[in-house]
Amino acid sequence: MAYLTRRLMTFPLIMLGVSIFVFVAIRLVPGDAITAMLGTNAGLLTPEQRQALAAYFGIDQPWPVQYWHWLFGVFQGNLGISVTYGKPVLDIILERFPLTLELALLSMVIALAIGLPAGVFAATRNEKLSDLAVRIVAMIGQSTPNFVLGLLLIYALSAGFGVLPTMGAFTPLWENPLENLGQMILPALTLGFAFAASVTRVVRSAMLDVLSDDYVRTARSRGVPARGVIWRHALPNALIPVVTLSGVEFGYLLGGAVLVEQIYALPGLGRLVLDAIQQRDYALVQGCVLFIAFNFMVVNLLVDLAYVALDPRVRLGEG
Repeated sequence: MAYLTRRLMTFPLIMLGVSIFVFVAIRLVPGDAITAMLGTNAGLLTPEQRQALAAYFGIDQPWPVQYWHWLFGVFQGNLGISVTYGKPVLDIILERFPLTLELALLSMVIALAIGLPAGVFAATRNEKLSDLAVRIVAMIGQSTPNFVLGLLLIYALSAGFGVLPTMGAFTPLWENPLENLGQMILPALTLGFAFAASVTRVVRSAMLDVLSDDYVRTARSRGVPARGVIWRHALPNALIPVVTLSGVEFGYLLGGAVLVEQIYALPGLGRLVLDAIQQRDYALVQGCVLFIAFNFMVVNLLVDLAYVALDPRVRLGEG
């Protein structure tokens, strides 16, 4: 509990640092909300008109004043109003986040369902032809960018089968499960394939270390079936690096897979951030990044707690 309390106490400090960083970074990008909204027509504005628009968007004040006003609103649960959508930032984030969350979960399920058995299979056939084949496929998976695989899938479905996945829309799972799965399966496969390759290599390496430990040899000498030794004794002790990798990847996916969402025209969180940066929608960028940072911290905390569940020898907060 002491470790958990200390970690939770660091959350506000980290969030404050992230908020300052993103506040400054987005304002260092050339242009402003007025130019992004009006384009070349912004040059036709008179100084008085530009000043009035700047006051309307709240960008006429010095940066410290702007930051304080925004931070004060955050403490009240108000992330500001998006100038692009004309809606509260928090409402927009909560509208887009279910898609990103589902995409992340599906990608993780696909990656672990492929990577765990493949890694165990390769480790138990170390240096054999089947092990080499698995390693080659894993290397190809890690070397292939997500956007390349996504474009290949779209091209194959278009040219090969004459169909394309439903793009540019999102049907919630509870409204139409089949339509939802049709929209999400290809993006999830695109993201899950590369992650499955990483899981395979990590599991193989960890299993090779564990299979050489004394307790595994003891279990075998006592007549424990090979399947029981591998899946009951060896695999649980090889999962800590997999949990670490999965936590980092899941946190990244919760931030939105920008390229995949862009390729499949999915209205997710990553695409939302990209559009907000292009439109210089300061409040929306700041709110999204703060939300993503919070998700990352929660996932990392859960990963640390999972270490204790997987390996009782791990004691958090000691030393």
